[in-house]
Amino acid sequence: MKYLARLILKLCGWKLKGDLPADKKAVIISVPHTSIYDFIFGKLSFMSAGVPSYILVKKEFFFFPLGLLLRAMRVIPVDRGNRENRMVGKLVEEFNKRDTMYLTITPEGSRKRRKRWKKGFLLVARGAGVPVYLGRIDYKEKFCTFGPRFDPSDDPDEDLRYIMSTYRDANPRYPEHFSYGE
Repeated sequence: MKYLARLILKLCGWKLKGDLPADKKAVIISVPHTSIYDFIFGKLSFMSAGVPSYILVKKEFFFFPLGLLLRAMRVIPVDRGNRENRMVGKLVEEFNKRDTMYLTITPEGSRKRRKRWKKGFLLVARGAGVPVYLGRIDYKEKFCTFGPRFDPSDDPDEDLRYIMSTYRDANPRYPEHFSYGE
């Protein structure tokens, strides 16, 4: 699968840029998220590097037969309408059970424009005691990267403001759908 993923990326003109995460456990955010293609190029990048990553996707995509394929690709369904979801606690438990785990989250939470991103990824990372890698998908230069390491503080609101500011130069597929909090 690793070589097939590399071939598909190459045929599409895409590449994985930069170093792999140095940690055995991490939350990796994927920004910007304005297109379904973000999932495809992101997952292919992980596969091409041989990095087994879990990805959160809204539960509406888990219909037959697509749901079977998504689960085989380590995709976790999320019920975004359920306020009692307790997803943060469940994900922290998953990190604690494993020796190695990479969890990919799109903090925008939607392909639509949002001025404020969700901070659940910071709560998961803090609760599990793992770093966050500031991943990026760049449609202008056609690359994906795991990005630099970020260690969450005790102030998720301040962390989120800082992280959002690092994406001012992002090149999304649909710029009109992207906001870094401006």
